[in-house]
Amino acid sequence: MGTTENDLLLERQLCFGLSVASRSVIAAYKPVLSALGLTHPQYLVMLALWEQAPRKVKDIGSALLLESATLSPLLKRLEALGLITRGRDASDERALAIDLTPAGRALRDQALSVPGTMMARLGLDRDGAMALHSSMMALIEAATHNLEIADTSTAAVADN
Repeated sequence: MGTTENDLLLERQLCFGLSVASRSVIAAYKPVLSALGLTHPQYLVMLALWEQAPRKVKDIGSALLLESATLSPLLKRLEALGLITRGRDASDERALAIDLTPAGRALRDQALSVPGTMMARLGLDRDGAMALHSSMMALIEAATHNLEIADTSTAAVADN
């Protein structure tokens, strides 16, 4: 694949487009989620819990691709808001289990309007939103797969 001087234009950088799109979309979510009393990261945690609760912290981190050091303050804040409880997992005392409170479960009903509201704010219909989501998930898969390959080859070099 050939390159040109134009390949280094800022507007052609995938990382620039993704970064600006991410900040812009999260900013568009802000007023919608503030009506629910949530930040965007807290909303993501609640989505994971609305799918399955109780859930181990490790499982939430895996679902959201977040480290526990990032997740712990989010969980503490959601607990302080009365939306979740944190306790030892009955099947594994070493693991922390997160469950929804009645208020956390009830918040789901209010959140049902968020996807439709966001599609309208972003000028997307359901098919457009699903196509965009599919493309992003493929990009995430490619990026994380390539990171795993790089980590493996770096480890192999370090072992030699």
